[in-house]
Amino acid sequence: MAKIRVTENIALDESELEETFVLASGPGGQNVNKVASAVQLRFNAARCMALSEPVRFRLMLLAGGKLTKDGVVVLTARQFRDQVRNRAAARERLFEMIREAAIEPKKRRKTKPSRTSKEKRLQHKKKHAELKRTRGKPHGD
Repeated sequence: MAKIRVTENIALDESELEETFVLASGPGGQNVNKVASAVQLRFNAARCMALSEPVRFRLMLLAGGKLTKDGVVVLTARQFRDQVRNRAAARERLFEMIREAAIEPKKRRKTKPSRTSKEKRLQHKKKHAELKRTRGKPHGD
């Protein structure tokens, strides 16, 4: 089987990508009614052994509405008139999603606000309170 290199550590098997060709709306004239140029790409992220558990989890989060309850990512490409370019576009979108999922997010380090920032915040609160106080109804004459 042919391997498709997505990142340095991730290579997908060609057999893991399932492509279906459907009729597309949009540009193409009368050809639109005859040729199945839109591509529906299905990738079973839940069963893919090439992805580590954390990458698989992040990919499923990134997929959002494009993910079925079985863990299959479904992408549709229909922006071009020909099947070949739509196929390439769908694959590239999937690979870009996997590349993004492969990036481990930085851990947040807890910090405390500095003394200056605390003072600035309190000054701003006092200034804002004073502004609101002056907005009150005028005292009777």
